[in-house]
Amino acid sequence: MLREKLSEYSIILASGSPRRQQFFKDLDIPFSIQLKEVEEIYPEDLMAEEITDYLARLKSQQFTEIQDNEVVITSDTIVWLNERALGKPKNYNDAFLMLQSLSGRSHDVYTSICIKTKNNEKVISDCTKVYFKELSDKEIHYYLKEYKPFDKAGSYGIQDWIGLIGIDKIEGSYFNVMGLPVHKLYKELMKL
Repeated sequence: MLREKLSEYSIILASGSPRRQQFFKDLDIPFSIQLKEVEEIYPEDLMAEEITDYLARLKSQQFTEIQDNEVVITSDTIVWLNERALGKPKNYNDAFLMLQSLSGRSHDVYTSICIKTKNNEKVISDCTKVYFKELSDKEIHYYLKEYKPFDKAGSYGIQDWIGLIGIDKIEGSYFNVMGLPVHKLYKELMKL
């Protein structure tokens, strides 16, 4: 459906995430990938989806010369725990501490998408609540060594081993936790 709907557009996915790229393939969206370096720094007073909204928009602002038929899509995801954002871990130890902090608790995952055309820019976001069981240090070490989730917000992928054994339940979109609220993206692209 989207292939036909978007046939007159050139869709640019500005994301190096293999998961986001796979979602676009699964949605049957013809797209190209263009990456631009962005320092992901945001004002300290931003909270929750304000952060992901800001970063998704910041990434889209790197595309200054958009053609009439081009649509640029950027996105950002954070894990929100105790009124603070957990982004991607800096190293193994940081990842270990993040997973320890998520153990036995719930947290929110926010993802924002910015859809930018030559004359318009729209940001949408989604939130999913994730509940982790108590994780042992041994389980955390195993996951980090075997799956190396160092490119993931909060140091985990719901689709990985840790999600299979560690997540008791979620409230909201599974795909949002993977990094893209696909249902919301589909709805917006159908409006083009």
